Amino acid sequence: MELSDREYLERLFEAFYEVGALPGGGVTRLGYTELEDEMHRRFADLAGELGCRIEIDLAGNSYAFSEEAEEYVLIGSHLDSVIQGGRYDGVAGVMAGLLLLKRAKEAGLKLPLKAAAFRCEESSNFGCCTMGSGLVTGQLKEGPDRLSQLMGKDGVHLGDVFARRGLSLTPPRITGVKQYLELHIEQGKVLEETGARVGVVSTIAGPRRWKLQLKGLAEHSGATPMSMRQDALCAAAEIVLAVERIGQREAVRCESVATVGVIQNTPNALNVIPGAAELGIDLRGSDMDSLDRMEQDTLRTAREICARRRIDLLESKLSEMDPVRMDEGIQRGLAAAAERLSISCRNMPSGAGHDAMAFAPLFPTGMVFIPCKKGISHNPLESATLESILDGADVLWEYLRGMD
Repeated sequence: MELSDREYLERLFEAFYEVGALPGGGVTRLGYTELEDEMHRRFADLAGELGCRIEIDLAGNSYAFSEEAEEYVLIGSHLDSVIQGGRYDGVAGVMAGLLLLKRAKEAGLKLPLKAAAFRCEESSNFGCCTMGSGLVTGQLKEGPDRLSQLMGKDGVHLGDVFARRGLSLTPPRITGVKQYLELHIEQGKVLEETGARVGVVSTIAGPRRWKLQLKGLAEHSGATPMSMRQDALCAAAEIVLAVERIGQREAVRCESVATVGVIQNTPNALNVIPGAAELGIDLRGSDMDSLDRMEQDTLRTAREICARRRIDLLESKLSEMDPVRMDEGIQRGLAAAAERLSISCRNMPSGAGHDAMAFAPLFPTGMVFIPCKKGISHNPLESATLESILDGADVLWEYLRGMD
């Protein structure tokens, strides 16, 4: 007995559900780890049930397809997560790709369609985002030498991880992509608050990520006068608040954002003045001038603070991607498909990064957003409905059927 589309999505969700599950809810499935491997194995098994062929490229990305074609539409997303993340980020888009392959098979349509599951879209493990898609599109600005030295949460360098797995930091470029499409949860609350059932993405903000290492002097907290201290954590605290002010200023001007998402304190002892601190800074925006201002102001302010406090500062740029626009023809086509289906739709930017960023400079690219509950994402409370995934998949399917 064939499953309905909703039942099939339930089957897919259940297949992925337990991988990396955390006791308090949510999941952790870091890129290029055994848990991400297991997600890709399950993707391959589920595609195999549809009679699809599976390909794995030299970056470790997985592809499922039924029909061989020199040119094809690629529908993809990722299967990794942030630390203590949710179950829908990335996975919803992979589920939609498999669902569309199922529909094509049941309808007897020979669509040149591939579903993709990309590796390491999140920066949580190696500090570099959209790695799997970025490698096969050549869109990562970091070269292989620098990439190989990135260290994962387990202390192992990316180069060693790739060597052990037989992967390559210089894989062949992907070819044959006629268009790239991606379904994703919004990771914000615009759709939910406006009542729109889907969003068509216009622009994806570009991230710039920095690591700042501050070195002061660890001394006894009781015996060292306040005027003689070189407290790395106090300097870091000033920088954190400065980054917030810079982000608030640019939010008003250009809707940019700035976040300090990582802070490490050493030796992290109650009776010791912090001798070292490390900050991870994430700057994002759709306007290049705004990104430049935030980056320049953040670094200048950090240098001033550290100089005043007699703290040594080491700056390391982790990664950057330029803002990208989605193809205008695809935007119109997706909006028209939603209108034909009487699915309410709005055109909107994306503040979060996605694999679509890697494809947009090379191939016509489009994205469909679906609502997530209260806009919460990168959090165990992240939630979306299967009905919303169906809405997004319906729009993609209607668009595909109307392509030349």
